[in-house]
Parts: sequence; structure tokens; C-alpha cells
Amino acid sequence: MEVFYYLVFGVMAAVVAALELSKTNKDRINTSSSFNSFKNNYLLVFSIMMAGDWLQGPYVYYLYSTYGFGKGDIGQLFIAGFGSSMLFGTIVGSLADKQGRKRACVTYCIVYILSCITKHSPQYKVLMVGRILGGIATSLLFSAFESWLIAEHNKRNFEQQWLSLTFSKAVFLGNGLVAILSGLFGNLLVDTFSFGPVAPFDAAACFLAIGMAIILGTWSENFGDPSDSKDLLTQFKVAAIAIASDEKIALLGAIQSLFEASMYTFVFLWTPALSPNDEEIPHGFVFATFMLASMLGSSLAARLMSRSSLRVENYMQIVFLVSAASLLLPITTSVLVTPSKVKDEGLSLTSSIQLLGFCVFESCVGIFWPSIMKMRSQYIPEEARSTIMNFFRVPLNIFVCIVLYNVDAFPITIMFGMCSIFLFVASILQRRLMVISEKPKAEDWSPMKERNSEVDPLTL
Repeated sequence: MEVFYYLVFGVMAAVVAALELSKTNKDRINTSSSFNSFKNNYLLVFSIMMAGDWLQGPYVYYLYSTYGFGKGDIGQLFIAGFGSSMLFGTIVGSLADKQGRKRACVTYCIVYILSCITKHSPQYKVLMVGRILGGIATSLLFSAFESWLIAEHNKRNFEQQWLSLTFSKAVFLGNGLVAILSGLFGNLLVDTFSFGPVAPFDAAACFLAIGMAIILGTWSENFGDPSDSKDLLTQFKVAAIAIASDEKIALLGAIQSLFEASMYTFVFLWTPALSPNDEEIPHGFVFATFMLASMLGSSLAARLMSRSSLRVENYMQIVFLVSAASLLLPITTSVLVTPSKVKDEGLSLTSSIQLLGFCVFESCVGIFWPSIMKMRSQYIPEEARSTIMNFFRVPLNIFVCIVLYNVDAFPITIMFGMCSIFLFVASILQRRLMVISEKPKAEDWSPMKERNSEVDPLTL
């Protein structure tokens, strides 16, 4: 492996360690022992849940290919996963608000375990069922756990600023350290012990079962709006009215969809960008480097959010602009440096520059997650939190399905340019959100559930 990879990884690890070890009292938030116990329990569960997810990611495509399926068939399986998340996500989100967030988290574990079991079958229809189950589980992972955390945090009367501490640690561990360790553990199972490509899915099922046991034994139940008067359709209407009547919620949804669409598209693009002529690159090591960059971002986010004088809405404008610039690098380098058609032995100068830019983008991703969680906790009403959060994922899943279906139709520079435009638009919308959020609040949305349901939605 080239020295450059080790150099980037080493520098990233050193910066992350320095940031964590150099925290002063100004960077730390003084909390209570009861909150620390609550936070640590949630972080343990969330890290185990993310381990169950990360263990599967690197081996899904590989497993399908070992079963003899081609690129087209595998693409349809991936589309089924995102389509399932789009179609069923809002339904399971509403059920989580009504039937209980703890139940939804347990359901996530059960559904994802069933999805892992289907990986043992080489039958295409069984694998398709597994992808659909995986899409449902993903919707629950990115809505039910956060909704439970916020409701439980407020129910126990902890300070709002402490919530940002939990968010940043969850991203640091779940999207950073756990991702790296899961990748190494999966590699150990498949390559070192030669247990086969299904082994990571079996390990994931074990982690999910352990996490489910902890949830059942230690978590209490909480609800969005448990009243029997609202059926599923009414909950959808309540969520839609909330988005339509509150510009802040609508802007937040648009910002999240634009950033996540760019992020998921980047997942499909970074490999061909770094190896345009099918050069050999250490995918696992590059992935670990990206996760370190994400940890760096979440560590920076923790420092930023610990300062009460600095609002999330302010610094996220800069984060979106930096991320837009970082994804412009493939276009810039292709213009300034003539692309080589010859397969290089190692990483070319162009790919080296792009790798650094991609690490910057992943750092922005690390800042984005705890920051968007913080904003969601401020603006999304409690009674429809999971439903609205899954509403936000609908345009994202539509876009990703379109990209997957047309992944070979456009040059890679066009795709990166589109992502960069999305991020620039997100920065503009973030600016608008900052401006309107600074205005005095004319009316709180939360009493809406107490109003007559026949009132004209526009008056809300």
C-alpha cells in the first residue's frame, strides 16, 4: 500500500486525538450524574445498532455477486431497498409516534435480523424480500432512536444544551469509531477466518439481538401522540400540515434531503473517481480514513455546539459551502490536469488531491449529523416527530433510486457537479432558516393537536 494512504490516515488520526485530548472546560458541558448514566446507556445501544448496520454495508454488493448476479440485477436489489424505505418509511414513522418509540426500536432489531437471515439464500426473490426488510429497518434506525432520545431527554427534564452532547458523541462513536471497528471485524471474519461473505450478516444479527435485549431491559416507552382519536391517515395530515404551515420545518426538510442526496450519491462515486482506469485501491483502508474524517467533524461539532453564543444555524452555512467546494475537486482537476487513459500502478496526483477533498467532505458529514439532529430537536413538533423525519427521507430516496437507475448514463463529473449544486442550494436555504429563526416566534405549533381538526389548515 502506498505511503500516501498511511500518511493521510495517520495525520487524520493524530488530529482527532489532539482535538479530543485538548478539550478545555470551555469545550465541555457540565452535566449531572443521572444524565451521564442516561447518555451512556443510549450511546451503548446506538453504537450496537450502528455496528449491526455497518457490518453489512461493505459486503452487500459482494455477497450478491458471489451468488452470480450481474450489475443490473444487483442494482434492482438496491433500488428495492431505497424504494422500500421511501414507501414504508412514513408508515413505520407514524406507527412509532402512535404505538411507541421503544416498540419501534425493538421492531428495527427484529426486521433487520430477518433481513440478515435472508442473506443465506441465493434465491433472488428471497434476497429481494431481504432488501425490502432492510429498507424498512433503515427508516426506523434514522427516526425511531432519535425520536425516543429527544422525548426521553425532555421527559426527564434535562437541559436542552446537554442534548447536543449526546448527538455529537453518537455520531463520533456510531458513524466513526464503530464503523471503523465493524469494517475491521468484518474483514477478519471474511478474509482472515474465511467464514464466507455471509459471516458479517450473522455477526450483525447477533449484535442486533444484544441491543434489543438492552432496550427491553432498560428503556421506558414514550409516544408522540398516543391518543386513540388519530388514525394513520390523520397522522399523515398532521405531519403534512406541520411542514406546510411552518417554513422552518419545510426548510429543514429541504436542507436535509439535499445534503443526504449528495452524501449517498458520493458513496457510489468515490471509487470510480479515485480509480478512473480500474487502478487497485485499498477500499477498506480508504473507507476507514473517511470514517476518521467523519470523527474529526463530529469532534469539531461538539466544540461548536458547546458554545451557547454560537448558533447551529450560523456555522452550517459555511459547512455546506465547504462541502460543495470539496465535491467540485473532481471537476476542477479534470479541467486543470489532462485525465490519463493509462492504468497507473498507484494513486495518481489527481486522485491524491481528490482523496484529500473527499476527506474534507466526510469531515463536513461529521459536523452535519449532530447539527441537523440539534435543529430537528428544536423545530420538529414532538407529537409527529418520527412521521415528519421520515417525510424528509421521501425525496432523498426518490433521488437515490433515480441515480442508481441512471448511474452509467452521465459522466462522473456531471454527477459531482450536481451534488455540488445541491450543497450550494442547501447553504442558501440554511441562510434563510437562520434569518427566520432569529425572528420572534409568533405562535407555537405544538398546541395544534388541541385545536379543532376541522380548522382550515392555512389558519394553523
